[in-house]
Amino acid sequence: MRLFPLPVAAALLASSAAPVLAQAAATTLEADTPLTTPSGSSFTAPAGWTRTGSPGLTVLTAPEGDLRVVVADVPKAADANAAVAAAWAAHDPKANRKVQVSAPMAAANGWDEQVGFAYETAPAERAVVQAIAHRKGSDWTVVIFDGKMPTFEKRASSAMLVMQSQRPAGFTAENFAGKAAAPLDAARVAELKGFIQSAMTQLDIPGVGFALLDANGVLFEGGLGVRKLGDPAPVTADTRFMIASNTKGLTTLLLAKLVDEGRIRWDQPVTEVYPPFRLGSDATTAKVQMQHLICACTGLPRKDFPIIFGGSKDMPSSETFRLLAATEPTSGFGEGFQYSNTMAAAAGFVAGQVLHPGMELGAAYDKAIADKVFKPLGMRETTFSLATALKGDHASPHYSGLDGKPAILNIEFNSLGYPFRPTGGAWSTPRDMIRYVDNELRQGKLPNGTQAFTAANVLERRRAGVPVGADSRYGMGLITTNVAGVKVVHHGGDVGGFKSDIYVLPEAGVGAVLLTNADTGVHLLVPFMRKLVEVLYGAKPQADAEVSAAAGRLKAQAAQVAATLQVPPDPATAAALAPRYSSPDLGTLTVKHDGPNVTFRFTGWEIAMGSRKAPDGTTSMVTAGAGLAGWLPFIAGTKDGKRTLTIRDGQHEYTYTETP
Repeated sequence: MRLFPLPVAAALLASSAAPVLAQAAATTLEADTPLTTPSGSSFTAPAGWTRTGSPGLTVLTAPEGDLRVVVADVPKAADANAAVAAAWAAHDPKANRKVQVSAPMAAANGWDEQVGFAYETAPAERAVVQAIAHRKGSDWTVVIFDGKMPTFEKRASSAMLVMQSQRPAGFTAENFAGKAAAPLDAARVAELKGFIQSAMTQLDIPGVGFALLDANGVLFEGGLGVRKLGDPAPVTADTRFMIASNTKGLTTLLLAKLVDEGRIRWDQPVTEVYPPFRLGSDATTAKVQMQHLICACTGLPRKDFPIIFGGSKDMPSSETFRLLAATEPTSGFGEGFQYSNTMAAAAGFVAGQVLHPGMELGAAYDKAIADKVFKPLGMRETTFSLATALKGDHASPHYSGLDGKPAILNIEFNSLGYPFRPTGGAWSTPRDMIRYVDNELRQGKLPNGTQAFTAANVLERRRAGVPVGADSRYGMGLITTNVAGVKVVHHGGDVGGFKSDIYVLPEAGVGAVLLTNADTGVHLLVPFMRKLVEVLYGAKPQADAEVSAAAGRLKAQAAQVAATLQVPPDPATAAALAPRYSSPDLGTLTVKHDGPNVTFRFTGWEIAMGSRKAPDGTTSMVTAGAGLAGWLPFIAGTKDGKRTLTIRDGQHEYTYTETP
């Protein structure tokens, strides 16, 4: 389960006056630096990275030394394949990677064509190897990502800065800053609904909860499509969806209320508020202020596998603090964007203890956010209780099966996040969520004129923090993105089978909510942000092409998984498995055989398994169901005479060991 990843927004225009890189000497960049290639294409190189290269080939190396982002000019190439081959030949002539999947991307930001490439790697490499080819006329600029996954995850926002800031020579960006937005009349509302309906068809999304408002009030709150495949019941304004990481913004609104009441300060050390709080060392712990718990700026790495594989809905919420006490930052405070669900969960639990000291952590948070946020905003149907959510009008989650078609996901998969619910465990409706968005637009003032939250602390949550790629900044549970000069405050939510986003356009006085019941819904969220700017400001059409390109990529990826994932798994690989394993971090793993079929049962859920042969000749057991088809390899080995299975996330390695 890819818990709550963030959509990364589009692109920074580098200055056309930037210097051309023409030297081979290594230079460590002291600040983000605009550069221009000999062909005239421009991009921004990130601070702290080392720049080397020669005319036509820029190599940017991360501080760790094991990740490179390469920008190569390739004039007059026949096509994207030829351009990428030439770029690899210039960067690393010995490289001989096989393309895993390639697919067109939407032409945007002045480019006539863009094509993405992903390459085969072996699980043991822990490598990220990708390329993107950009064409203007007959000339190409190719960006290559080549290095180790732990560093890529740590430095992803810097790496994305290079890719997202790519612009062809002579390009002038659209800029609607200071321009008046068009009114959201009936025709424009219909255009937005039509865009969603078209995307639903292309992306196989069964249902979408949608709400839209402007300064005059709610323009639409309801749904499109159905709650569940095979059931004609429609999505309504009161259909509950899991909102995943959109819970974070609600949690920071609770913190804002506590600051309003003088109970905490944003810059107050967490240990003053909640003395049991600990990170991996006393020195690190002492640095953490309340605002750092949910700023993605502390350098604390994402650490979701103990939740996913070792968690269950009955786990105590105190597990949040046990996990944090065993985790140290892998980059410096303020150095870059690293997303930590456990830190965000701690923010909510600490807030709950401020109001209800001594009460069980989860119960205290539930009561605090209900009293201080949900009730004032009139969010009557929002809940953290799975039982309550499933009793009434609710959507079912859907994933893409091995055939690429949507299938219903077992809800137990998502119950794993309940003990950590301040980071992403809420269920809500289009009607409730548009009230939350309305509060953001009104800066804490309710429709009846009551100032429920001070404007200063509502806005403090949006204060620009660490960059997220080229043109977005993370605040506290909210992201602010510049889309063609238009400020959009938003945040995505991503849990198994549910993808969501909220959108606040302060200058236009417009807000929107999208709640989807399919994993593929993630490919609607960022294009809808672009569509809002197109409808309100007359920006060039791009959103429809982004959705179509995403649909094409999904088909290509599904075909690649089907071609390489063996289900049932390789008999010899399956037969070599132990019946039972355990991990000090992830709990138990039980292997179930049903003829040739194999299922792995974890602490709180189970999944069908397949196998895949890697380029290095090794064969791994690989997840084959529940929206994770082809995603996660389990690498077999031995240690001290016992069989083992090893899995890895971006920056951590976990080993299950054979146990009686």
